[in-house]
Amino acid sequence: MSNNQCVQCKGRGFCGRPACPILEKFRSIESSVRVSKGATSIFGASPPAVFIGRHDYPSVMSGPMVPPDMGGDESSLLEDPKTLLSMDIGEIIAARSRLVRAGARMNVKDAADPKDPLLLKSQELSLSMTPVDTEAWFNKPLSNRLKFDSVLTPMGPSGDLKDLDITENPNVPKKVDYLVYDDDALAKDAISELISSNISQEHITRLFSIGLLGKERKLVPTRWSITAVDDMLGKELQKDVRDNPQISDITLFSGGAFGNHFEILFIPRGFSYELIEIWMPRAVWSGDSTWIGADREGVGGKKGYSNLAGGYYAARLGALEYLSGVRRQAAVFMVREIRPDYWAPLGVWVVREATRNALKNPPQRFESIDSALLDMSSRLNTPIGSWRQKASLINELKCQRTLDSFF
Repeated sequence: MSNNQCVQCKGRGFCGRPACPILEKFRSIESSVRVSKGATSIFGASPPAVFIGRHDYPSVMSGPMVPPDMGGDESSLLEDPKTLLSMDIGEIIAARSRLVRAGARMNVKDAADPKDPLLLKSQELSLSMTPVDTEAWFNKPLSNRLKFDSVLTPMGPSGDLKDLDITENPNVPKKVDYLVYDDDALAKDAISELISSNISQEHITRLFSIGLLGKERKLVPTRWSITAVDDMLGKELQKDVRDNPQISDITLFSGGAFGNHFEILFIPRGFSYELIEIWMPRAVWSGDSTWIGADREGVGGKKGYSNLAGGYYAARLGALEYLSGVRRQAAVFMVREIRPDYWAPLGVWVVREATRNALKNPPQRFESIDSALLDMSSRLNTPIGSWRQKASLINELKCQRTLDSFF
């Protein structure tokens, strides 16, 4: 597979190989995983966290993630983006490699009427907002094989779950308890209500993935549920943002995280959105060449799944959160430049948090789109001529006349 195809695939197996050669290079880390050789049981405080696989769908591996011999104060940090942002990439991999994926084979439809004790206990654990002491037994010794993915945060060893015991009562927020038992509420409405009640996005994604939200409940593979929640939250925010007045100035934000640099331009127009991704040489998926892709949506919203995968929805969510917060709308043009510093896949949360980081920085204001693009290009390592032709939203906006131009 060519480097360009690798960027688009991101380890999803489009090349037909049994294992991704890019992800295989991280297997050397497995020797440092701290799991007792031959262990068939573990005890620790689950962050709380669950993992739902996607292979052999609709019969998937599902269950909790448990860090052996780790207390709640420490394990809660493994799922907290704010804490992970304070680490470097190597530290994140080392910390997350301690999370054991305890899974058993389940049909995704089992979530609608769960009878399997392993599923029931996994759902019970998922309700909690704080770590839950958990003991897991396995049919055979744990495998030290780690899991890396473009959407998922790195995870540690895996085991074929035999039995599971939750040794303390989960700490369940009232709003979570209410909506989990409301099987007449649509998933998108429940998710919107939970985020409005200050339930973390990680908690919401966990509830959705383990099949505890919505009318037609089923297990949703974790990597799908992450993007689905980003998309649903974004669509709900769009409804709010489209009723707001337009921003008054062309405004530019810059910033990022872990070698993901963002330039985010807001232009006084009705809401639309375009993201250009630039994978520089020697970034995690790009090999020795540069890959540039783009995707966008207009007034009618996004049709189909983005060719930029989950990062498109995660970045859009950050921009919509900002616009909703300032009670304005705008056309949003982003450039995400992924640099060699991003040498291992950490998951799509990086895109979401890098966007939010950029939008916390002081903005610059400009008289024209051209002057903003020129300033933007001064902080990008990729020449403007390489990506400017992909900016179809910018070309369209420059040709549009506003009502102000007639007065």
